[in-house]
Amino acid sequence: MKVEPLPDLLVDPIVRAALAEDLGRAGDITSQACIDSEAWMSARFVARKPGVLSGLACARLAFSSLNPDLRFEPHLADASALKPGEAIATVTGSARSILSAERTALNLMGRLSGIASLTAAYVAKTSGTGARIIDTRKTTPMLRALEKYAVRCGGGANHRFGLDDAILIKDNHVAACGGVREAVRRARAAAGHMVRLEVEVDSLEQLREALEAGPDIVMLDNFSLADLEAAVALAGGRVVLEASGGVNLETVAAIARTGIDLISVGALTHSAPVLDIGLDAA
Repeated sequence: MKVEPLPDLLVDPIVRAALAEDLGRAGDITSQACIDSEAWMSARFVARKPGVLSGLACARLAFSSLNPDLRFEPHLADASALKPGEAIATVTGSARSILSAERTALNLMGRLSGIASLTAAYVAKTSGTGARIIDTRKTTPMLRALEKYAVRCGGGANHRFGLDDAILIKDNHVAACGGVREAVRRARAAAGHMVRLEVEVDSLEQLREALEAGPDIVMLDNFSLADLEAAVALAGGRVVLEASGGVNLETVAAIARTGIDLISVGALTHSAPVLDIGLDAA
């Protein structure tokens, strides 16, 4: 699967901030003390466990930001399936520079590959159904663009990126407006013609009210499997239906089989374990 990479313009500031955090006030004093300034080395990124790759640009930019003379050669592309022991990329050049950028490169690549790998596991569980796995806004502050990119590398799709690109009326909005119908009415009146509108409901009764109000998407929050099936029948394809809440790798297949359109999973970004990737001197 090919995934369109993020522009360096978006990734570079994040990588530079991570490098600055690690280098601190005096730089890598260990490498400065132990490694000759003229020493060169070659090292390979290697997968320690199976998974899905994401974050190559982060590693490349970590090295080039610190030393533009370093040569970074990828052997795989993002979204590639990884086997233990498989070489991902090789970096060659100043030993000091490579060792100074190593942890930043590994942290970001491991984090994003972990998200891609967990997403791929959810996608595999829903194979053969019409349901799509999507993420949420439960992301690491300042890393949202990278983490949502990693979800795409794993075969998932993205929910809204922020508060400004779609209207999502949640339970507290409904309570403040006095009901689903009124909340949707107000949102429709205020929204531009390009803005999609989603409303969250927690019962079949609220779903009926939502269908009368005419949103684009309805989020079914913590519905039972029986109620999800009833919701699909009730909606009859008039709106996109999203299942949310109580989703994990043990439950997602059954949720997908109800005929739901979307399954949102916060765990993709807030609970994905880091994929074990190492950098080995050649």
